Order: sequence, then C-alpha cells, then structure tokens
Amino acid sequence: MGTQWQNFLQNLGEWHGSFADLDAHGALLRSTASILSLESHEGGTCVQFRLRRFAGGDTSGPPSSDHQQEYRSLGKQVTFFDNGSFSKGSLQIAPATRSGAEFGFVGPDRRWRLVQLHGETGVFESLVLIRETRAGSNAGELPPLSPEHLIGTWQGQAATVEADWPVPSTVPCTSRIERLPGDGLRFSTDLGGELSSLDGTLQGSVVAIEAPLPQRLHLLPDGGCSRVPLQVSHRQAFEVEAGWLSSPTQRQRLIRRYDARGAWLSSTHLVETKLA
Repeated sequence: MGTQWQNFLQNLGEWHGSFADLDAHGALLRSTASILSLESHEGGTCVQFRLRRFAGGDTSGPPSSDHQQEYRSLGKQVTFFDNGSFSKGSLQIAPATRSGAEFGFVGPDRRWRLVQLHGETGVFESLVLIRETRAGSNAGELPPLSPEHLIGTWQGQAATVEADWPVPSTVPCTSRIERLPGDGLRFSTDLGGELSSLDGTLQGSVVAIEAPLPQRLHLLPDGGCSRVPLQVSHRQAFEVEAGWLSSPTQRQRLIRRYDARGAWLSSTHLVETKLA
C-alpha cells in the first residue's frame, strides 16, 4: 500500500469540469465551469494546486476566481486511499459551527467529487457536485444513477483508516441492493463479517431512510450518490457516504464515521465489482 502522499499523487494532472451547487433536495441551483490543476515539483515533494472557475462558462477567457495553494504535507482531516480516492471533512462536530465532508473518486481519466454541507444548527443544507475529466481525454460522463444500476450483489475489498491509526486495514466486502414491496429498497453491507442494513423508500431521485436516524440517499448525475443525515449533532453517532459507478460493473464507496461525541472516528473506501 502506498503512503498518504503517494496516494495523493494519483490525482496529479489538469482536470476540466464543473462545480454544481444543489439544494437539500438535490435540485440544481447553479453550475460553474472549472479547470483544476495539480502539478508535482521538487522531485514529488511539493504539489502546486490551482483552481480556476469561470462564472460565464467560457474557459478560454479570464476566470472569475483563481485560487492557488502549495502542498508539502497533508492534514489529518483528509485520508487518501490506494487509487487516489479520498475522504476529507470536519474532525469534530461542534455546536453553532458549520460542518461538512468532501469525497473524491478517481477513475480512468475521470474524477467525481462531492461536498456535503450542514449548517450551524446541524441541519443538512446543500451539496456541491464536481465532475471532472482529464485534459486531452475523451472520457465521457455516465448516466444519472438509478436503482436499476445498483440492484444486485457487489463484491470487493474495503480499506479503513482509523482516526488514531493511519495504516489502513483491509477486509473483504459484499453489498446487496434489493427491492422491497412498493417503492422500498434495502441496502445491505458486509464488511469482513460486520453486517449493516438500511431500508428506504424511493421518492423520485431520493431514497428516504428513517432509521437508525432520518437520512437521505440522493441519486445523482454521472453515476453518483450521496447519503447524508438530515441532522447531525455532537451528541449522536452518525456516518456520511458517497458512491460512484465508474463503469456499469465497477463501484466505489467512501464512508466517513463520527462517534457519539461528534469526533471523526474512521474512513472506509470500498471497491466493488458487480456479480453477473
């Protein structure tokens, strides 16, 4: 397994795409074209980050914003996995403080990223969906995710990084998505023998899940999804998740967990293949 820095370097390149702001129901509010570059310098010990956004949509003209930053190390709030995919977010949920999580998936000449945002009262507020293609590539986007893309059995491997132990532990994983009567869906996951299951009701492009706490699974453009509690608190354990189908038979998931005191507990990256 690579180091965190080596995994980070899997994201090097110039990426063309867009930042789409979505409301709490998943409806599009606005979209901004973007060019993001990550360049390695000084023998790979320094990475120059640059993000240009173009409010008018014309990436050949001057950007409406231009942010640059240099990286020589990585903070504890971000975890990178072997293929470059990563989970980043608040280390502690606190009263009267906004919180959020970012998920980034890396595929062949593609990146799919998602930001989930909760407000100062802990109420889920919005999403930011970022879809990117490597410069010079003709890789195309995938269709919007639907239950039909997910239903079935998926198998693979899961890597987990704990807050107090940065070396990943790996276990086999199996996920099953099945229909229930009416518009019901069941999502079951087996992580090395640790079982979990969620039942929800499909409502358009959103799956409403009420237990163990109210949360919503948004089915998103380009083969992605977001699972997020409607309310988070520093007094209740919870988890947030994003997923991406990089192809009809290849799926990645990232799960970020918080304990009953609101502290970040662990991050897990699942890489799964759909069984025939």
